[in-house]
Amino acid sequence: MKKFFNEFGAFIKRGNVLDLAVGVIIGGAFTGIVNGLSNYILKPIINWLLALVIGTNGLEGAVTILSRAETAEGLLDLASSIYIDWGAFISAIINFLLIAFVLFMIVRTINRVSDGNQKLMKRLKKNILSKEDRVELKKRGIKLNDVEKVKAFLEEKQAKADEEKKLAELKAAEEKKNNPSVEELLKDIKAILESNGKE
Repeated sequence: MKKFFNEFGAFIKRGNVLDLAVGVIIGGAFTGIVNGLSNYILKPIINWLLALVIGTNGLEGAVTILSRAETAEGLLDLASSIYIDWGAFISAIINFLLIAFVLFMIVRTINRVSDGNQKLMKRLKKNILSKEDRVELKKRGIKLNDVEKVKAFLEEKQAKADEEKKLAELKAAEEKKNNPSVEELLKDIKAILESNGKE
């Protein structure tokens, strides 16, 4: 039982779980804000616009009444009537679009920051001097703050590494030519036999 609670505690303390919890709480709060905007600001405006477009008076122009119930004064009783509230439907669509847009912007920003961070790390790794480089610069009398000389040293080092790589590739090709594999020998024998058979 103690092992179970230790594992549970380790799970709860992990960074991803805490980040997820914060995300859920912020997402809930944001959803409440968007719902408030949609229900208390957009929905009445949409219902008013629908009533203006349809041309009837009051809320009846913004809803489709399926079963009508009236109050004692002869007014529409929304609590007892069955109706389709088009304003609520349109505001739900706007609600979805707002949340989707905000999430898109958040993910886009995070991706851009992540890409920039990766590019920065690559640049830093490329320009970080190793211990051997520092020793060699010191032997040559080049100070680390002398950017031009350090850059020239790094370019020289890269050119030397490229040359060594080419030499290694040439040596490997020569080695392969001098010591062919069994498959290559069989291919050569087959080619010779085919050329002799044609003659």
